[in-house]
Amino acid sequence: MRSSAHSSPPATAAEARLLLVEDDEVIRNTVRMLLERYGFTVSTAEDGLTGLEMFRETDPDLLLLDIMLPDLDGIGLCRRVRELSLAPILMMSARGDALDVVAGLEAGADDYVVKPCESAVLVARIRSLLRRASFTPAAAGTGAGNGGQVDSAVLAFGDLTVDTRGMEVRRAGEIVALTPTELRMLLEFAGSPGVVLERRTLLSRVWDHAWHGDTRVVDLHVQRLRAKIGADRIETVRGFGYKLRR
Repeated sequence: MRSSAHSSPPATAAEARLLLVEDDEVIRNTVRMLLERYGFTVSTAEDGLTGLEMFRETDPDLLLLDIMLPDLDGIGLCRRVRELSLAPILMMSARGDALDVVAGLEAGADDYVVKPCESAVLVARIRSLLRRASFTPAAAGTGAGNGGQVDSAVLAFGDLTVDTRGMEVRRAGEIVALTPTELRMLLEFAGSPGVVLERRTLLSRVWDHAWHGDTRVVDLHVQRLRAKIGADRIETVRGFGYKLRR
């Protein structure tokens, strides 16, 4: 499985390799041409099983998965990919149905968009995910805790340790595999332990959503993070947000 930080992240859009899995030929070709105009290298598949095979063969930097796919749907494909890799996954839903969104995020997706989606929004989401995937130890201290620096390289919270330079998280001495989004979120919490972070704050800092993004993506990632670092480590402050227990 890939580490939480991509071993050789793309420096530019031209170096980023995307895999688009979409069964509608018109949408597939339209999105591919759009992304290629922005400099991305795009491979495509028309069904889930082909998409899984192509993922194994090409090892893309990011995946765009339609939810409604033949043979193996986007949710199932997302789960299969997560068994192999921590590469960023952007789900695409035609309906924006709450169940689709929740299922996609629970399966391991990092973010989602509703089709049809404005080209500027789609590209912004992709670039944001790629930035997270290329998060480096040199930048680890920035952005956490209201833009301040994390003072210590290794922070400890009970049996949980966060190495902010080595980008390594351990629980009871065992390495915890986090996606780039989960790692970025944990760094935000670790930079301000005991401080309540509102959902909108996390959405802005972790997902770069300056517009009116859906805070459900925050809630689902908190759930995923809790499952990996301990259910009681992140506390819900009802009506406000979340905080990391000291």
